[in-house]
Amino acid sequence: MARITIFPLTGAVLYPGLQLPLHIFEPRYRAMVSDALARDRLIGMIQPQKGFEGAPLFAVGCLGRIGDVEALEDGRFNIILDGEKRFRVLRELDVTTPFRQVEAELLEEPEEVLAPIERASFEREAKRFAQAQGYVVDWEQVGRLDDMSLINGVSQIAPFDPAAKQALLEASGLSARCELLVQLMQFFGRAGDGDEDGATLQ
Repeated sequence: MARITIFPLTGAVLYPGLQLPLHIFEPRYRAMVSDALARDRLIGMIQPQKGFEGAPLFAVGCLGRIGDVEALEDGRFNIILDGEKRFRVLRELDVTTPFRQVEAELLEEPEEVLAPIERASFEREAKRFAQAQGYVVDWEQVGRLDDMSLINGVSQIAPFDPAAKQALLEASGLSARCELLVQLMQFFGRAGDGDEDGATLQ
């Protein structure tokens, strides 16, 4: 178990091995970053279930380590979090700090690769989705990514709603996440054809 300082942010997900740039401006989160820099540089990214202050948290988040940091003169920070491990919240702690903390279980990531047919199916659907959304993608560079970087990377940046992003983060194993990602690209791609509110970029 681990005690984790958390940053609840709707629509923001982080995966092990990936990075998340953040601009920190609220006083409580500036205090959170200052505290983390003085201790272990660790912050847990997690989505709240609702949009109000102190809302319940989703069950799974990702622990990130502050890498690059720019401290601005007015007390704000620009930081880059390097994803380390997913975690599952066991309970929220009663703290006196302005930022929230939880007791959590760190989740091990199994070594896994996609079957060639899974990879091919994913890349085919990703090309359709990118074309429908008007994205310009260097597919040659995409083809050089390992399975984990590809699936987690797309899961992190895809313009899905917060619930879909959370489902991807909670998916158990790379194959399951890949399968869900294909389903979401098909669903949001179709929604985008005739419904401007079918997908939101968080």
